[in-house]
Amino acid sequence: MLSNFWSDLDLWWANAWMHWQTLIRILLILVGAVLLRVVLLVAVRRTVRQVIAGAQAKAEKSPQSPLLSARVVQRANTLGSVLSNLITWTMVIGTLGAILSELGVAVGAIVAGAGIVGAAVGFGAQSLVRDLISGLFIVFEDQFGVGDSVDLGQATGVVEAVGLRVTQVRDTQGVLWYVRNGEVLRVGNHSQGWSRVVLDVALPYETKVDKAKAAIMKAAEGLVKDSSFGKQLIGRPEVWGIEVLSGEQIVLRLVQQVGPVDSDAVARELRARIKDELDAAKIRLADKRSLYIEAAGKAVR
Repeated sequence: MLSNFWSDLDLWWANAWMHWQTLIRILLILVGAVLLRVVLLVAVRRTVRQVIAGAQAKAEKSPQSPLLSARVVQRANTLGSVLSNLITWTMVIGTLGAILSELGVAVGAIVAGAGIVGAAVGFGAQSLVRDLISGLFIVFEDQFGVGDSVDLGQATGVVEAVGLRVTQVRDTQGVLWYVRNGEVLRVGNHSQGWSRVVLDVALPYETKVDKAKAAIMKAAEGLVKDSSFGKQLIGRPEVWGIEVLSGEQIVLRLVQQVGPVDSDAVARELRARIKDELDAAKIRLADKRSLYIEAAGKAVR
C-alpha cells in the first residue's frame, strides 16, 4: 500500500515537473523574443534618427536643403517603418511557432494550411501586394523622392509624397494625382543628375546663318556671365547648327546643360535674351513657328 503511494507520488511529480519544464521553456521563449525585438527595434530607430539628424545638419549648409532634407527624412522613416513591421511580424510568427512546438502541436500542418490560405488571400489582393512591392523598390532604389519633377506616364509634375502603396504628384495646374505604385511602369526623373535646355529657333530661309548663330550665342553667353544664373549652368552653351532645313525656313538649335531643376527658369530667360538679340540684329522669326523648349538629359528608369 505504502509502495503504491510513493509510486503514484513519483509519477505525479514527474508529470508536474515535465509540465513545469514546458512552462519554463515557453516563458523563456517569450522573454527572449521580447528582448530580441526590443534590441532590434532600438537599433532600427537609432539608425533612422542618425540618418535624419545627418540630413538636417547637411540641409542647414545646402541651398537646396528643404527638398533634399524632406526626401531623406521621408525615405529614412519609410524604411524604418518597413523594417520595424518586418521585425515585429517575424518575431510574432517565430515565437508562436516555437510555443506550439513546445505544446506538441504539429506546426508543419498549420504552416501548410496557412500557406494555402495565404495563397488564396494573395491571389485576391494581388494588386495591393504589387503596389506594396513596387513601393518598396521605389524607396530602396531611390527612383524619385519628395520635390522631384517626374513623368510617371499617368501623371507629370512634382512629387509631394511617396508611400508604399501610393505616390502623390501635383501637376502644373495644381491637380494632386494619386498614382498607385504598381501602375508605374516607367519613371522619367527631371531632377536627378542634370538636365538640358534645348531651344529651337525657327528663322526665314533667307536668313544669314552665321549672323543668326552669332546673335543666339551672344544671348547665351550673356546668360552665362549673369551672376544670378551662372550657378545654374553646367558648361558652355552650344549652337548645334541647322536642325531643320526646308524651302520656307531654317531651324537653329541651341543647347545648354543645366542643373536638374533649373531647365524651365533658364529656358524662359534664354527666350527673352534671344529675342532681344535677334531684334537688335534685325533678324525676324519665321512666321509659322516660334521659339519652343524641350527638356532632355532626363534620368529614365
